[in-house]
Amino acid sequence: MPAIYPSTALKNQQREIKEIADTEVVYITENGRGKYAFMSENVFQKKIDDAVEQALYEQRMAQALRQSRDDFENGRYYSSRDDLMAAVHDKRASHA
Repeated sequence: MPAIYPSTALKNQQREIKEIADTEVVYITENGRGKYAFMSENVFQKKIDDAVEQALYEQRMAQALRQSRDDFENGRYYSSRDDLMAAVHDKRASHA
């Protein structure tokens, strides 16, 4: 569950908020509505690293899907498991 505090807690519970912010994002509200996010530099860097990793993963998946679509459209696919296994066997034999 995310840590959510009213803005008044910044004055009254500063130590507690800082301790939590060392490990996760602390959300600060004003008038009952989300207003700010507070976190340590380490948490911030991890968020950035995670976002970059996710973006790279999505990019690789999109490329794989494009390649799969191209392979299918150009007849580069197998209709059965047996056909696939035969192709794998032939490929291995050609590299031996």
